[in-house]
Amino acid sequence: MVSEGKAQPGPSRNLPWVEKYRPQTLDDLISHQDILSTIQRFISEDKLPHLLFYGPPGTGKTSTILACAKQLYKDKEFNSMVLELNASDDRGIDIVRGPILSFASTRTIFKRGFKLVILDEADAMTHDAQNALRRVIEKFTENTRFCMICNYLSKIIPALQSRCTRFRFGPLSSEMMVPRLEHVVQLENVDITPDGMKALVTLSSGDMRRALNILQSTNMAYGRVSEDTVYTCTGHPLKVDIANILDWMLNKDFTTAYKQIMELKTLKGLALHDILTEVHVYVHRGKYLLNDFASCLLSSFIFNS
Repeated sequence: MVSEGKAQPGPSRNLPWVEKYRPQTLDDLISHQDILSTIQRFISEDKLPHLLFYGPPGTGKTSTILACAKQLYKDKEFNSMVLELNASDDRGIDIVRGPILSFASTRTIFKRGFKLVILDEADAMTHDAQNALRRVIEKFTENTRFCMICNYLSKIIPALQSRCTRFRFGPLSSEMMVPRLEHVVQLENVDITPDGMKALVTLSSGDMRRALNILQSTNMAYGRVSEDTVYTCTGHPLKVDIANILDWMLNKDFTTAYKQIMELKTLKGLALHDILTEVHVYVHRGKYLLNDFASCLLSSFIFNS
């Protein structure tokens, strides 16, 4: 999901930024260069194997295979040569016996080249559907290539994994994300502060799609992207709130600290998971040591929430 971020003219002006700045070619992608160079070599030598892309959301898996498809096929050929499906829409065996089998079994004109089936969120498919897909892949390899995309490799049966060349798309580093975000900020004239950019990168956890969504929603909601507006827009606890929680835990008696934490949680609508995550990060980075009393308070907070 990382690209040069060329804004598209016309109707695309109203698109969500994740689609407006989706890369159109392999050259637009700037992450996972080792994977891109390998795939580019497959394409140039006309030896594209079946592919299995896996890794966290927003790391460029779908964008990469769509860019490959656009390089392989001209605009007029794209619709007839590429079948793009999302397995989460129909995860049963019928999707394999129906659209996929029908598409794969039809030969290309003059038997030249191959068709491409893109199966997104393949880890949502049932085991029966995956076993049926294995047979389809074996039978129609001569004229069809398959690309499966998933978040969890362990949910893909070994028989399918062994038939594909696997590529892992890891979370994007801040060095990859910041230049692309700055490019979008410049094109969209976003008012953003340095701590706002840092907050975007921190909360997105290597997910470029999430970073762009947070950037757009914060800009539209507040007109200025700062650390406070980013955390408020996403519902994450502010650093000052976490600092207060730790201060109460370490310096007040049990009843008072527990009451104040619960009041803050209710007042700001904070999720327990987010509070615990931010407390952990805050303690880890600040090298604080929670005493037995604070640990006991935190445990009671978790139990009673």
